[in-house]
Amino acid sequence: MSIQDSTEKIILPKGHPIEIYREETKMINSLLEELEALDPSEENQKYYNIFNQLHTIEKRFERKENQLFPFLEKRRWNGPSMGMWSFHDNLRDQFRLLRKKIEARDYEQVLTDAPYLINGIQRLLYTEETVLFPNALELLSEKDWIEMRKGEEEIGWMLTVTPPNYPEQEYIHPANDHTKRELSFSTENTAHYDEGYMTVEQVNLLLKTMPLDITYVDENDKVIFYNRGEERVFPRSAGIIGREVKFCHPPKSVGTVLRILEEFRKGTQNESSFWINFKGRLIYIRYFAVRDAQKNYKGVIEMSQDITDIKNIEGEKRLLDWD
Repeated sequence: MSIQDSTEKIILPKGHPIEIYREETKMINSLLEELEALDPSEENQKYYNIFNQLHTIEKRFERKENQLFPFLEKRRWNGPSMGMWSFHDNLRDQFRLLRKKIEARDYEQVLTDAPYLINGIQRLLYTEETVLFPNALELLSEKDWIEMRKGEEEIGWMLTVTPPNYPEQEYIHPANDHTKRELSFSTENTAHYDEGYMTVEQVNLLLKTMPLDITYVDENDKVIFYNRGEERVFPRSAGIIGREVKFCHPPKSVGTVLRILEEFRKGTQNESSFWINFKGRLIYIRYFAVRDAQKNYKGVIEMSQDITDIKNIEGEKRLLDWD
């Protein structure tokens, strides 16, 4: 006898705790049918393997006792904790005794005792499906089920494949993810930027790692920053910090630099780009006006990048080629 799922009319998403119990119920019924059909004296190893697989029902018992029952107790339904837990313990005793007889190859006694275990499990499943699960679905909230599912991870399941996450974690493109999460890292010694927090060390590491040369000139035309990349296109030294930008370029290009600064300051332009051949490499040089929220001029960023290899890219590359 295998029971039907009396809660089947309630459609639940994959990964929901009750849906996992349903999947296990199908598995258990299949194992019980296999066990009933086998003669342990003729197929001892197969019988023992099925018995061991069925014995993983212990995980189901533990999830109910340590996850489902406590949530039901919070809703003042203590019956399952008192009655069904005792039923679990009776089945545990039957498993233990039957195991000894299988291992002792006492096949006559195995054939006598196994039906009691099978019948006990079937009765338990019937009570779950007709009483426990329908009432649990009515009593517990979505928040309860989500919290319960997290706790089940540590106990595990009978299923050979890990159940899907619950609730299902759909992919959300970063541009559309507006969830405000609790920070999983310390903000001590960090600064808050438009989005996120970083320490001075992290900012320095970020700027050093970027494959770009960046120089920041403030609204007074003084160099206030440059990044120390591993392979800079144009050499820089600490001596340029505080220096007027016009003294940081070759005389032949100063006029162009000053023109850029003037137009940026007036607000007539916001970006200027150049590309040159330098030591056999193609270098892309860009200037960007920096403005605050009120559109006030706050300086200019000069960015240089070796784009030789980038320019040679063709087609697509979608696979990792490290191996």
